[in-house]
Amino acid sequence: MLQVEHLTRRYGTVTAVDDLSFEISADGVYGFLGPNGAGKSTTMNMMTGCLSATSGTVKIAGYDIYEQSREAKRRIGYLPEQPPLYLGETPAEYLRFVGEAKGLRGDALARQIADVMEETGIGEMRGRRMDALSKGYRQRVGIAQALLGAPEVVILDEPTVGLDPLQILEIRSLIASLGRSRTVLISSHILSEVQTMCSKILIISRGKLVAFDEPARLEERLAAPGEIALTAEADAQTVQALLAEIPNIASAAVVADSPERSRFTITASGGDIYDLSRSIFRAFAASGHALCELGVKKASLEDIFLELTEGGKAE
Repeated sequence: MLQVEHLTRRYGTVTAVDDLSFEISADGVYGFLGPNGAGKSTTMNMMTGCLSATSGTVKIAGYDIYEQSREAKRRIGYLPEQPPLYLGETPAEYLRFVGEAKGLRGDALARQIADVMEETGIGEMRGRRMDALSKGYRQRVGIAQALLGAPEVVILDEPTVGLDPLQILEIRSLIASLGRSRTVLISSHILSEVQTMCSKILIISRGKLVAFDEPARLEERLAAPGEIALTAEADAQTVQALLAEIPNIASAAVVADSPERSRFTITASGGDIYDLSRSIFRAFAASGHALCELGVKKASLEDIFLELTEGGKAE
């Protein structure tokens, strides 16, 4: 559906996007991450045909965005970080203008406007001027214009920036629904948002692709868990005595201690972390001391993002 091959963009001696290649072949929501200056916006502008590439190709549903631009652009919808709205118009007026610019006319245009208004939940606002709408509704109008023309690929740049928590939840729900029948690529600085919505995540750093995988697999591949959080109904001395009998423990640091309950962070010295967890569970079960918590600490998407983008690690 979306194929990027050896995409490169240079500004003089500066390479903003460096030989970028990836392919998205199925519907769903995909996250596009990178620190400021990594080349995300430049890449999205090239993928949508808004910016020429120094070299490389972008294909939308098999059509080259540069060589077959008319056919390719018919199959792509784009919402930039700042929605291109005319605030003096109503959503209905604005969508009619955008639809006509996309080549829609007559009944087909009216039908699509009605469809995208229903899909984005802006029908009740169709007659209000957009300067009177909340930012959340304006963002919905921006998404609606991206959906006109029934594109197979939709690219959304920072779709929840500047929204309040309720509006963010509503837009996330909308994006998730869009991904059921389209390929949706979103750029966001809110890592928890990407982890919640996206089936796969692309991360770029210094213009290069450094990861493209499912969030869970990135956790496994890049930051294998090596710590266990433990809380037991016993004092620290008792817990330490029990842990001393268990192999493959490098250290056991006391986090909190009282006569009734103590908390530890345990670092493994080797072997499978889950085997170690089972050994700890069995030791406490045999001792008669209750475990209130026993959990493997995993890397967050934030940890993975920092490891890849600060360390410069390549895929």
